Amino acid sequence: MGRTCCKSCGSESLTRDEVSGSLLCANCGSIIELETFEAHIGGINDPTGTYVLVGTSGTGSILPPKEKKIFEAHKLIEDLSFKLGLSRFTSDEVSDMIVRITEGEYGMGAWFSVLVGACACIVMRRDKKSLSVAQAAAVVGCDDRELGRMITRVVDFLELKKNGEFPIYNIVTVFDQAVRDFSGFRRLSKDKIMMLNKQGMFLIQCAVKWFITTGRRPMPVVVALLVFLAELNEIDIKIEDVAGEFHATVSTSKRRYKELLEALIDASRALPWGKDVTLKNIKKNAPFVIQYMEMKSMLKVKGQNSETFDLDDVIKECLRTISDYQLDERVVGVSNSQYFEIEHRSESDWPSVNDMNISHECLSLIYTKFLEEKGYNTPSKDKRNVSGTKKMMGVDLHTCSEWWKGISDLSKKLMLEEILEKDVGLDPMPPSFTRGLLANERRRERINAAKKRISRIMSPDSVGIELVSKFHTENEARPKKRRRNKGEVVDWEDFIIEALLLHQVKEEEIEKGHYNTLLDLYVFSSV
Repeated sequence: MGRTCCKSCGSESLTRDEVSGSLLCANCGSIIELETFEAHIGGINDPTGTYVLVGTSGTGSILPPKEKKIFEAHKLIEDLSFKLGLSRFTSDEVSDMIVRITEGEYGMGAWFSVLVGACACIVMRRDKKSLSVAQAAAVVGCDDRELGRMITRVVDFLELKKNGEFPIYNIVTVFDQAVRDFSGFRRLSKDKIMMLNKQGMFLIQCAVKWFITTGRRPMPVVVALLVFLAELNEIDIKIEDVAGEFHATVSTSKRRYKELLEALIDASRALPWGKDVTLKNIKKNAPFVIQYMEMKSMLKVKGQNSETFDLDDVIKECLRTISDYQLDERVVGVSNSQYFEIEHRSESDWPSVNDMNISHECLSLIYTKFLEEKGYNTPSKDKRNVSGTKKMMGVDLHTCSEWWKGISDLSKKLMLEEILEKDVGLDPMPPSFTRGLLANERRRERINAAKKRISRIMSPDSVGIELVSKFHTENEARPKKRRRNKGEVVDWEDFIIEALLLHQVKEEEIEKGHYNTLLDLYVFSSV
């Protein structure tokens, strides 16, 4: 005799109802008819059937509305958890959090799906795992802002911040997971992916130090860094494809990519050829810039004793040990050989690093030698013997191509305080602070121009005499050239500044740029 199965869904998972004794399907809740069939003998006035009520024929289920709602909610949680890639244990944590929030009532509708996505993001972050809001919103089918608002409401309702159960969003963890999940890197070997991970760890933590990630959405920064790493390692990918896979805006990702290149350009200014590094050639110079940043971060603090780092001293110390290099002009170049002629040269005759014109390969050899002298020896597997023309006069040119060492602490996950303490040759101000200073200077210029226009209107006689004398002075200095003065461009911001000045608002308050608040306080209130 074959096993009994459900005719609705075909499942063999059957359970016995404790109240009615009916055999039910555990998957869809349908009643197995063969087990609960009872013959009704009589007319229309006979008692109502025990298992089939009037008006329920053909529905396929006799679950009460509340139990049906709970069943559908559990099914939705399991479905979204599977799409988000959550484990069984994490899915149970999400379900428990929803029970605490809804007090066991669950719910139905679009808002409940948003709640499930918000709880999934919170649980993943609490477990120090990666799940971005953009990825969760794409799976749930809502806007990321709506999902973010739901996350805020859940965190406030459960008081997770007070209890310390909601840690700060860690972009390093997000990047670590992105490197492992990115489809463009799956064809690479594990060693190559590990090297890309260390390179990215170094650069993403430098980006944190440079405030590129401050106040920004994390996924565009991660996308920009993945594209940059692929270009450094000669992997052909497009930024549009990477942004689409991680649900990031393409235009924002391109903007973060440009900001990353500009930061590397600023860091390269310490190198002898740094003034010649631009956006066009930064990709070729990036290995040398990153190698310099790696050395700088290691030499800033070694143990408990602080050790200062000066590029001039490093190069001079390396150039003095010419007997250890045994360099040939074929390696160094004729233009660079003058820096190795150090006999009978005093300390005052040494050129500055900014005055040197050393090639990239030559300075890379100097860096490698300096690392060995300081005790930062490379692993044995990196010390390969190169035969043929690549090894000349005892110099292994393989060190020029194998620029990445990965021996800095920034290649590992560090705390924020440890990242800020590192010195990578560049310590800029936050971009928002810099833009704020520039905006204040621009508003100061507009205020001065508005004061001149107001004084020109209030006292036209004195201003007219001043303009006439200025006109004669310019004509006497250049009698043969007469230029047409372009009219001053005045826009809505200038009119607002003029109105605020006429209402005797302090210039320090106008510089802050809160025009609507100042208009409500000083202009419209007086009217």
